[in-house]
Amino acid sequence: MKYFLCFAILFYLGSCALGKQFPPKVQVYSRNPGKLGEKNTLICHVSDFHPPDITITLLRNGVEIPDANQTDLAFETTPGNLTCKMEEVGVKKNPVVEVNLISSK
Repeated sequence: MKYFLCFAILFYLGSCALGKQFPPKVQVYSRNPGKLGEKNTLICHVSDFHPPDITITLLRNGVEIPDANQTDLAFETTPGNLTCKMEEVGVKKNPVVEVNLISSK
């Protein structure tokens, strides 16, 4: 009985540790230094999260950007609002980063 109780306690502590969630870090940055009138690439980078079950969505002016690759979300920019939205399973409040891209004209 003593061994069963020890096993049950160890199992409980192990499952609590595995179920711990770490908040993600979301960054939006440009590939090159910004120059007025020149094309650049914005990168949405999500890191430092656990568990690894997440969804990253890129939106331009509130509309999802079609065919965004989940492993490399770099793309050419045009003026408007860019939103990088990360959703993690089991988390109610997920980070959202929004950048306003200003027209050079």
